[in-house]
Amino acid sequence: MPAAGGAQAAGGTPAAGDGTAGRPPLAVPPRPAGRWKPWAALAVVLLLTAATLSPWAIGFDADAIARNWRNGADRIVRLFSPDWSFFPRTVEPMLETLQMAVVATVVGAAVALPVSMWAARPTNPDRWTRGAVRLVLNVVRAVPELLYAAVLVAMVGVGALPGVIALVLFNVGIIVKMVSETIDGSDRGPLEAGRAAGGTQTQINRTIALPDMLPSFVNQTLYVLELNVRASSVLGLVGAGGLGLLVDAVRTYYRYDQLSLIILEILVAVLVIDLVSSIVRRRLV
Repeated sequence: MPAAGGAQAAGGTPAAGDGTAGRPPLAVPPRPAGRWKPWAALAVVLLLTAATLSPWAIGFDADAIARNWRNGADRIVRLFSPDWSFFPRTVEPMLETLQMAVVATVVGAAVALPVSMWAARPTNPDRWTRGAVRLVLNVVRAVPELLYAAVLVAMVGVGALPGVIALVLFNVGIIVKMVSETIDGSDRGPLEAGRAAGGTQTQINRTIALPDMLPSFVNQTLYVLELNVRASSVLGLVGAGGLGLLVDAVRTYYRYDQLSLIILEILVAVLVIDLVSSIVRRRLV
């Protein structure tokens, strides 16, 4: 009795009535090449980590940790017991820290706005000036803000001024880097249309590029403000004003309970700034 329609004939070939006669068999694509690359990268990272933790690389000594862990545990316990009576002495340094962060952010953002356009290819087609600006900014970013503050303290004296200048240099390097890369990755169609309409580069940057880059610029400025609050609380360790001077004093006398209160105040300030930044970002996007 013959098989029903659609069944295969002898030898496994399709029957004429199933609609597949004469079609070539489906080709199975080969597996993509390079599947080993992620595993190789992971192996390299693990090998580098193991080499870094080796005793001859950084002097990692597990015996020293085992012998001295009690000292660390005692300090951690004291860090979880803040001295609330010390709060009045932290108010003025905390206000100075916030003032340093705000002033440095405003000045740094004002300087970084035009420099970001000079450092981006779509808004500065001249490769020589663009390369010079990027080279200077690379040098500025290569120096840590703590080192800037240490040098400036020797130049202008102890106080908030060297801290503000150090933060301004730090802010310009960070904001220009982030914003110029955003401009480089943006759509160049509107800029080309402005050139086709006969606009100068300055007119194009002011009327087309500036409105397009403002959300990214504001976003990076708010992020730098958060960084400045943390950084300005450390710059005082080299005499650059702010909470750092108080941190250095309580650390010298091993008052970890007072240090805990300072850390808690910095945490609250950063959380508040982050909340405000999130609200501003939602309105911009």
